Amino acid sequence: MQHVFDPLSNELFSIGPITIYMYSFMILTGVISALMMGIFEGKKLGIKSDLILDGITIILPLSILGTRLWYVAFAWDQYRDDLMRIFRFSEGGLAIHGGFITAVVSTIIYTRIRKIDVFKVIDLIAPGFLIGQALGRWGNFFNQEAHGGVIGGLNNNQPILDWDAQRQFLSETLRLPKFIVNNMYLRGPQGLNYYHPTFLYESLWNLLGLGIILVLRRTRFVRSGDFLGFYLIWYSVGRFFIEGMRTDSLYIGDTGLRTAQIVSILMILGGVIFLVINHKVFKRQYYHDALKENAS
Repeated sequence: MQHVFDPLSNELFSIGPITIYMYSFMILTGVISALMMGIFEGKKLGIKSDLILDGITIILPLSILGTRLWYVAFAWDQYRDDLMRIFRFSEGGLAIHGGFITAVVSTIIYTRIRKIDVFKVIDLIAPGFLIGQALGRWGNFFNQEAHGGVIGGLNNNQPILDWDAQRQFLSETLRLPKFIVNNMYLRGPQGLNYYHPTFLYESLWNLLGLGIILVLRRTRFVRSGDFLGFYLIWYSVGRFFIEGMRTDSLYIGDTGLRTAQIVSILMILGGVIFLVINHKVFKRQYYHDALKENAS
């Protein structure tokens, strides 16, 4: 079998000196999808669309800044000698945990100022984050980043499987489309090999989580605010295991501990604690009742 190294272009189109990259386009697509979902469901919860639009114009830029600063903070050696690289978003380098924390803090402040129920807004943000991350990961695909290790693993720092066996795993075992398989053939420390598409694993995990939320919020046993806890647990469980497969993880200093895995553990614990408090202490209104109340 012939193996040709011919990666997909990471450029969508160019107009004069301006180039629009697929990375930026996929993130924008995720943001727009999250916004449309939020506006649609927000109306059913009694949250006006202009409040959502005003909020996203404030919270989104801050969240993007948060994702970038979080990444830069844990990869400082890459930027310390060229500070202008911090602003080159087309190169990639966004850490979702920084964006999530920034978004939650910004949302709490925004809802207090605008006198909106923060729990209802967070219930809109949780599925929005999942669809945004699911689509945004495809930007990593076009940049050929956020991938896993060599298919089949290494022995004495050399691939265990040959190229044909590596490709067979992707195309026949996982049954992935040809364009994905071809773009996972990339150059690494061991030369050209096929790598695990961890971007795809995380994207599918997030889409599954989104589907579960869409079902749960039409049931009668989830309370307003529960989807924050669900997001913290669901996303973090998937991220913990997928992060262990990646080759570009951020680490906490020289400890050998992957930042995303440590944060994921903390988020899982936080999600469980929040759900218990939401049900036993806050005793928030059931989500179904909130929908019914605003429909009447």
